[in-house]
Formats: sequence, structure tokens, C-alpha cells
Amino acid sequence: MVDGTRGRVPAANGGCVMTRMLASVIDWRELESAIQAGVDIIDLKNPHTGALGALPIESIRSLAASCGGRCPVSATVGDLPAEPQQLAQAIGRTAECGVDYVKVGFFSPENLTRCLQAISRLTHRHKVVAVLFADREPPLERLAEFAGSGFRGVMLDTAEKGGGGLLDHMDLNRLERFVSEVRALDMISGLAGSLRLEDIPQLHCLLPDYLGFRGALCEGRKRTAGIAPHRLRAIHDALAQAATRRERTVPALSRWLKSGAG
Repeated sequence: MVDGTRGRVPAANGGCVMTRMLASVIDWRELESAIQAGVDIIDLKNPHTGALGALPIESIRSLAASCGGRCPVSATVGDLPAEPQQLAQAIGRTAECGVDYVKVGFFSPENLTRCLQAISRLTHRHKVVAVLFADREPPLERLAEFAGSGFRGVMLDTAEKGGGGLLDHMDLNRLERFVSEVRALDMISGLAGSLRLEDIPQLHCLLPDYLGFRGALCEGRKRTAGIAPHRLRAIHDALAQAATRRERTVPALSRWLKSGAG
């Protein structure tokens, strides 16, 4: 994730946000394919072991080194219980592998205050992104607490990958409020959760900082299958096309408004 205002990249016109692409990869081959396709951030994750399954520490260290600064790298800490010390230790171990961002999931509001307190002791040294789950009653009313604890960003994802995608659990109005509230708190916003190619136009309109993909990049759209280069390119191209449409629409709308139409 690119450092700007807490990682956000403003466009030249009126401070609009550029939505970028995050791809979750499991090994060196997938990492290289993602970089060659122009992915904006590499996310190291093991889809075989959960929504935020963690790769072995040595694998994270090796892959982060292989990336060699060509692209920002994040890594997940695993599907861990809401146990403050366990989460804090996992964040510390993962951050020491040389990744740019550490992603930690909050699968329920249980122990949230204590977990945030423990993690806040690390956020001055490490860039931590919270992952909330649209299919698990995410504590969206507590976003300010994540900001106050030093989190660099908040992503919305889905916990049960066989239970539908993000848009099956949260409508566009609620997602738009989430993105706006996260931005107002000066954090990075991300949307993920079994996203499909056809979801890109409507989600891009919400202007999250990132859209995250795994299953849509894989053969047969099966997240535990290998990433297919042609699917990577298709998602990357769809995001670029959505950005181009917006660049054409915003100036035209501004001219229309200035003309006094309507």
C-alpha cells in the first residue's frame, strides 16, 4: 500500500481516490504472475487454512524478500481467536518478516476492546490493517476505535467463502458508508470477499482504496486452485476500465453542473 495520507493516493482532480488492486498469493509463482500483471499490492495468504489463513513464517519472509520492493506486500496472521496476547504476538512475528502491512481479522466483537489495547502497543512500529467480516455482524459502529488504536486501514471481507460474496451480505449503501467513514478517519479502506469480475463497476464507484481478490483470479474461480495469469489480467483490465470511465464522467459532470443544468 502506497504511503500518502495514511496510504491513500489522491487523484489530480478534486482529491478523488484511485482504487487499486490487491491480489492474494500463496507462492513464488503466483507472486511473480501478479507483479507481471501490474497488481498494486501483494497479499501473502494461505487459502487452504481459512479466510485469512497464514503462510509459514519462513515462507512469508522468503516471499517478501523475493518481491524486493517491486510492490508493497501484506501478510495475514491466520484465523485466530480474539485473544489479545495471541494476536499481538502473531502481528509482531509477521511484521518481522519484512512485509509492509500486517492484516489481522476480527471475527466477532468478543474481547474487541482488550484486543485493540494490546495491538495499539505495536502500531507505532508496524502498519496494521484490520479485517472485519460482512457475514459476521462486523462492528462498524466502532471504526473510530480502530483509528484511535493506530490501525492504518480497515477492510471488509467474508469469513465463509462458500456462503456468498460481499454483495450478498452488505448492500451498496452500507458499503458506501463504510468507505466514507474509514476515509473520514484517515485510514485506508478495502473491500474483498469472493469478489467477481462483474462486481468491479459498482464497487469501484464507491472509491475504496483497494479491492481485494483471490477466487476470481484462480482456475474455476476456486480460491484453493492456482492463480491463472489470464484471470489476473482480466481483473486488472476491468479496474483500469472502471477508472477510465470515472475520469471521463467526473469532468463532464462538473461542466454540466457549472453550466447550471438541472
